[in-house]
Amino acid sequence: MVSAGRVLVVDDEIALAEIIASYFRREGFDTTTCHDGLAAVEVARTTRPDLIILDLMLPGLDGIEVCKEIRKFSDAYIIMLTARDEEIDTIVGLAVGADDYMNKPFSTKELIARSRAMLRRPRQDVATVPTESIHIRDLEINADMRTITVANRIISLTRTEFDLFLAMARRPRVAFSRRQLIDAVWGETWYGDEHVVDVHVGHLRKKLSDDSEEQNSYVRTVRGIGYSVGEG
Repeated sequence: MVSAGRVLVVDDEIALAEIIASYFRREGFDTTTCHDGLAAVEVARTTRPDLIILDLMLPGLDGIEVCKEIRKFSDAYIIMLTARDEEIDTIVGLAVGADDYMNKPFSTKELIARSRAMLRRPRQDVATVPTESIHIRDLEINADMRTITVANRIISLTRTEFDLFLAMARRPRVAFSRRQLIDAVWGETWYGDEHVVDVHVGHLRKKLSDDSEEQNSYVRTVRGIGYSVGEG
């Protein structure tokens, strides 16, 4: 049987981690578990997972610090789990490189569905690339290589940030609503707080040294609608 992908489940609640892992194994994923932050970084480095399910509250290093460390060597998709309802935890988690989040308690069925949607994204993007590259002033997107350069400087983006920018750049000057961007990047079956888009756009702008108030910014806010990528 061909593996559906490699998954790392990180949660200090051992029973919960094993339950989550069992569902992924049942769906055909090669799945590993660990239960503290320091171990999570090392296991991620050695097993090179495609997807990491990462609890926010961990001994050793918390989920946010783990996410920061993993982003230094891996572009694996990261779904952060949190038992907190505080918005700041979600924002910080996404800002340091998590792709999505789910609040505990959560539906395992929904977790698997979101995971499958994420893992399909790179294959879909490569298959549907209309041209080899997209140019916006001194910015170039190479959709095949999944790279963005500005004035020949490579911009390091997470997969979600890249997919979000590419979705808008393929149709410059078109105003996208949050829901349209979620459908394009996270998938039509995704549901949750649509303001997750705002957090990723904010992080994207920071990496592009963008000013949303400037007319020549790459990512523009379209009041009352959402966002667009401008050509000039």
